[in-house]
Amino acid sequence: MTVMSVSVRREPPRFRLVEVRRVAIVNPCLARVTLGGAELAGFAIDEPAASVRLLLPFPPSRELVVPTWNGNEFLLADGRRPVIRTFTPLLSADATQLDVEIVLHDEGVASKWAADAGSGDPAALSGPGRGYVIDADADVYVIAGDESAIPAITQLLESLAPTSAVSVFVEARDTARRALPDHPRAGIEWCDSLFDALRDSEITGDTRVWAAGEAAAMQRIRRHLFEERGIARRQATIRGYWKHGRAGDSDAD
Repeated sequence: MTVMSVSVRREPPRFRLVEVRRVAIVNPCLARVTLGGAELAGFAIDEPAASVRLLLPFPPSRELVVPTWNGNEFLLADGRRPVIRTFTPLLSADATQLDVEIVLHDEGVASKWAADAGSGDPAALSGPGRGYVIDADADVYVIAGDESAIPAITQLLESLAPTSAVSVFVEARDTARRALPDHPRAGIEWCDSLFDALRDSEITGDTRVWAAGEAAAMQRIRRHLFEERGIARRQATIRGYWKHGRAGDSDAD
């Protein structure tokens, strides 16, 4: 008799129940949702560009149902996958609330939720997920991302040593562009193509690269850095945040 092995994934951190405290429209492309609640007590983010899973009510209901972990994924009691999206949180000085920034567009459950959310609406958070470990021995950085990566880019600029030389490339619509944190040695370029910007940038053996955005674009950047330019894998962190045509776990939804 053949015994089939079943792969079991480690269960993510528990969901903490929260509620919407306020929603601010940062610009026509972005909403900042402040979430708070007693269950956020003790929640800590130790690394820049860390993530949280945001659990939302399954539309069209506004009632939140916490799913069950089945050893591989979260599922609702009727077998449906819950609405879970991943974002880079902005933790406030008040340890019982944090902000998530959600890109607004015509499609996407999280976008529609953020546009309609009101004070007191329920949600839940799980995390934090992995962030970026800054190399204390590195002093040259290239940071690149699209609109979905702006919160993470913000945190990286705030965390890098003021003596580090930083080249920042952000692919974003004109209406999504906004001020980024001041850094004494950072050059910031808003661009139409991350790939073109990175292709034309100077990246040496001492440079550390962090890039995040649409998954296919990140794959192309990864191939360019590792295969065409021979950048060592230890030098670069490349993360796919979202996929075109897919409403999955994503900062960009």
